[in-house]
Amino acid sequence: MDKSNLIMKHECYNIIGICMEVHRILGRGLREVVYKDAMEYEFKTKKIPFVREKEFCVEYKEIILKHNFYADFVVYDNLILEIKACEFIHDEFIPITLNYISIAKSPLGLIINFGSPSLEYKRVINSDHL
Repeated sequence: MDKSNLIMKHECYNIIGICMEVHRILGRGLREVVYKDAMEYEFKTKKIPFVREKEFCVEYKEIILKHNFYADFVVYDNLILEIKACEFIHDEFIPITLNYISIAKSPLGLIINFGSPSLEYKRVINSDHL
């Protein structure tokens, strides 16, 4: 894979670096909300633009459904960041994140897992925005 053409390469590098720092300090075994609190602190400290628990409406045909979804974070205005604290990044997280980035009209999502011995992450690309 040619990494020179990665979508939002610099932004992902910053986010993953922050996640590694959080994982190094807090370790694994905490609830997701604790990692989200630490991520929010780091984003504020580093002046990285973000919105936590951003609400998105879901369109179906010509209506807006009454139930919405909330992205854990939207970072740099259009990168969806999903925080997990589980044994490993499960395959079912990928289609869920694809749906989120499609609804948000975002080019990229990052799934970050703080629950494993080493930080895990997965890039999920919205092919509609390539």
